[in-house]
Amino acid sequence: MDKYSKRQLAGFLIPSIIGVLLFMIPVKFNGEITIVVKILADALAGLMEGFLPVLCVIIVTISAILGVASLNHPSFLRTYPIIDKTFSTTPVWAVIRVIGAILIWLTFLGVQAGDDDTGIIHMFTESGAGGFVLSDLLTVLVIIFFLAGLLLPLLLDFGLLEFIGALLTKFMRPVFNIPGRAAVDCITSWVGDGTLGVMLTCNQYESGYYSAREASVISTTFSAVSITFSIVVLSQVDLMQYFGLYYLCICLIGIVCAIILPRIPPLSMKKDDYLVEGNAMPEDLPEGFDSSAAYGIHLAVQRVDGHRGIVQFFESGLKNACGMWFGVMPVVMCIGTFALVLANNTPIFDYLGLPFMPLLNLLQIPEAVDVSKTMIVGFTDMFTPSVIAAGCIESPMSRFIVAVVSVTQVIYLSEVGGLILGSKIPVNLLELFVIFLERTLVSLFIVAPIAHLIF
Repeated sequence: MDKYSKRQLAGFLIPSIIGVLLFMIPVKFNGEITIVVKILADALAGLMEGFLPVLCVIIVTISAILGVASLNHPSFLRTYPIIDKTFSTTPVWAVIRVIGAILIWLTFLGVQAGDDDTGIIHMFTESGAGGFVLSDLLTVLVIIFFLAGLLLPLLLDFGLLEFIGALLTKFMRPVFNIPGRAAVDCITSWVGDGTLGVMLTCNQYESGYYSAREASVISTTFSAVSITFSIVVLSQVDLMQYFGLYYLCICLIGIVCAIILPRIPPLSMKKDDYLVEGNAMPEDLPEGFDSSAAYGIHLAVQRVDGHRGIVQFFESGLKNACGMWFGVMPVVMCIGTFALVLANNTPIFDYLGLPFMPLLNLLQIPEAVDVSKTMIVGFTDMFTPSVIAAGCIESPMSRFIVAVVSVTQVIYLSEVGGLILGSKIPVNLLELFVIFLERTLVSLFIVAPIAHLIF
């Protein structure tokens, strides 16, 4: 410690402590457990409530226009690196952005086909589909993306991840086969919000600190539903008296999934390729350091010494916020809306749930037919399974199982799944669905015996 100046140590400790306080320390506010960033986001959303839908429409529209324009590589985009990085895309993702823009305009304007509620356009714009994505999801994400994007450099750019990575690599690598710094992603997701964890992971992958395999594993197995959302799901099925056991189940399943899934396809087939070479931390303690803590401080101070101060802080924060605003929000609008339309207007998820019937019967889960309907629908949205369970399942045991599984599935196209697809993390839609199924099976095998003991 003596070989570092007070300025170097302060440059590491002060921003890192502020970042931890903002993103990782749970606080009780208005009777709920949350984090400071979420409190700030909610306060800002309250001040801008009437303007948020308009803001979302503007963002998605600009993303579509400049995304299509980027296909011709115009000079006005390439002149500014942040703009070029934000809007440059492929033809497929440009189409998705355009569809997202069309859907958000139709939803915002309340366009319907005909005088009744049976038109095709209305299926996409109703409150259970496009209306939900715009009013209940994007208006929340737009503020979280802005604040979290601007403030994430406190966690990323001042040595905290280097320090924690050095401390935890000996644990995280053998158990989960990922770097120690991934512990920050996990805690941020678990305490705060899964979208924050994906943002952090995507940033680390694009900066070269995670390989393609590590980013894929961390985003799909270490992104977790926050405590707040877990409470909402359990209250939906009217079982709040079991919250302690409920959350213990969620934590246990999350740990088991994080151990098993990286070791089986499709995650085990991902390669350890880096977008940026040379930034990954070494696995072994280099010579000259007698402890992981000493090495971690050395890496943290190195990171601080290379930082350009307030200008780099805002550049990094602006890049994060713009990337999530213009790159992810159109994807969530497009894919989330289509997924909810299928769930609301077709029996496809009822049919997809039928293969679960033998397993549900084997596990002796009551009302297996109704429970099976909730298994696949969770791929579209986290709340839909608990809504179905509250409406048609009488057994407390079955409602408890649905509430647990709907949270531990994690890969929701309307949120985390959409964010992953909209990022550079190399996981496609089919792989997300396979991972979703794997998480569902692991969850059922763990929660069913526990539920039998409780009820």
